[in-house]
Amino acid sequence: MTGNTWLDNLFASVAAVLVALLAFKITLVAVRRLAGRYPIASAFLDRTRRPARWLLVIVALQFVWEHSPDRLPLVGAVRHATALGLICTLTWLGLRVISAFVAIATLLNPSDTADNLRARRLQTQVNVLGRTLMVFVFVIGVAGALMTFPSVRQIGTSLLASAGVAGLVAGLAARPVLGNIIAGLQLALTQPIRLDDVLIIEGEWGRVEEITGAFVVVRLWDERRLVVPLQWFIEHPFQNWTRSSSNIIGTVFWWVDYRMPLEPLRAELTRLCESAPEWDRRLVLLQVTDASEKSIQLRALVSSADSSLNWDLRCRVREGLIAFIARQYPDYLPHLRAEIVDGGQHGVTTKRHLREG
Repeated sequence: MTGNTWLDNLFASVAAVLVALLAFKITLVAVRRLAGRYPIASAFLDRTRRPARWLLVIVALQFVWEHSPDRLPLVGAVRHATALGLICTLTWLGLRVISAFVAIATLLNPSDTADNLRARRLQTQVNVLGRTLMVFVFVIGVAGALMTFPSVRQIGTSLLASAGVAGLVAGLAARPVLGNIIAGLQLALTQPIRLDDVLIIEGEWGRVEEITGAFVVVRLWDERRLVVPLQWFIEHPFQNWTRSSSNIIGTVFWWVDYRMPLEPLRAELTRLCESAPEWDRRLVLLQVTDASEKSIQLRALVSSADSSLNWDLRCRVREGLIAFIARQYPDYLPHLRAEIVDGGQHGVTTKRHLREG
């Protein structure tokens, strides 16, 4: 297949590339026809098609140059270049295969459903593990490419005696990176957080928008983004409102006068919840939770299917009950009472009662 001159080998390389591309085209058409009825197979094929084509081309070139005469000038450099291309293409193909499996898992477990807890759990595991595997594949590919250079192998051999010190220094320098990788694996396996979980972090309310190999992006309620390192979730406490279910119970507090009758308030609270689309009909409750020298504190408990709906329901209940009290019992809103005692004529004490609304 190869000749004794560069021109012969160039012609052989072109022929090998054309044969490889033709074989890939025929195979691609056949595989597309078989996978056309299966969206999963089509998604896998779309993501791996380009690196697979280049891999076949480079394998064909590698076959030609490996069978070329050693006496050709610069043939060693060409062989080295094709070997580097083969390693890079294999790394690219590995990354695309992992990406394809992540996309397929997301396709099989959509999170845009009412009960998406299982889907979010699987998506979180697959995304975190997929990114971790991508890091390892990339590192292996870079290491394989570097090991094709003899000078690098010689440097590695000469530094073998000091590998303990070098490993210690490298470990200390890479501690944040390694810590995040290990934290990512812990998060994927134990899953204290998942994609689209509702969290309270440092007093901020938001949803998990993205989990990468180094950090978590939390979309806050006002559309800001809070970027938190993965290791932070292992070392610090936080609130997860959707850990086992998205159902949640919200509270509404307000103060009223001691004379306020509670049964009308309970009836009005029930009416407000029954007319609210945010209420999931699980819980509605009114309780006296505190009392001071001026007024009593009431607490309403209302339930919803998720935290966003519950926030709207709490606002609706708070507004409705305040309006009800102001309309039906305006005198029973909290008042400030005071008693002034002053000495009158002939030593008679006079008391005046003040009440401020």
